[in-house]
Amino acid sequence: MSHPAVTRSQRVLLDEESIRRTLSRIAHEIIERNEDLDTVALVGIHTRGVPIAQRIRKLVEERSGEELALGQLDITFHRDDVHVRAGQAPRRAQPLVRDTKLDFDLEGRTVILVDDVLYTGRTIRAAIDALFEYGRPERVQLAVLADRGHRELPIRPDYVGKNLPTTRGQRVQVELMEVDEVDRVVLISDGEEHNVD
Repeated sequence: MSHPAVTRSQRVLLDEESIRRTLSRIAHEIIERNEDLDTVALVGIHTRGVPIAQRIRKLVEERSGEELALGQLDITFHRDDVHVRAGQAPRRAQPLVRDTKLDFDLEGRTVILVDDVLYTGRTIRAAIDALFEYGRPERVQLAVLADRGHRELPIRPDYVGKNLPTTRGQRVQVELMEVDEVDRVVLISDGEEHNVD
């Protein structure tokens, strides 16, 4: 399958090799900062946080011999831009609801939420709300492939693959082999079509 070419208004910020190195570094930092890896769980936020969490889990296991608990989290009904209006159609397109899968007890665990891009912080706030419906972890950490700034909530990642200074008019589009059949992170300038997770 051919992939869309990068246009003049797009710039590749991370290619396949850069993503691999970035996730390797995050895995190493997780091992360094968490003495009891057997109590650590990675929880990917749909959509692209899930394959990133799977990759990090594999890397942690290769380096430490410890297989971390792995889950996936749907935050749809915790988002502040999803509105259920009685008997009326939504004002804008609503996100697809996906499965939440947490096959382990959260009590006493360090849960590392994993997402592709950290922007305003609203997705992470929704993820924390969704997570606490399933239990009360001992601590929650955050790992992101890219942090583009422009926070609207006081949320700071514990593990950052790459800091990407952007303007509000730009978009950071993460494409992963498991979802998009290509690994790259692209910066898209104003007016260019893009996918929104």
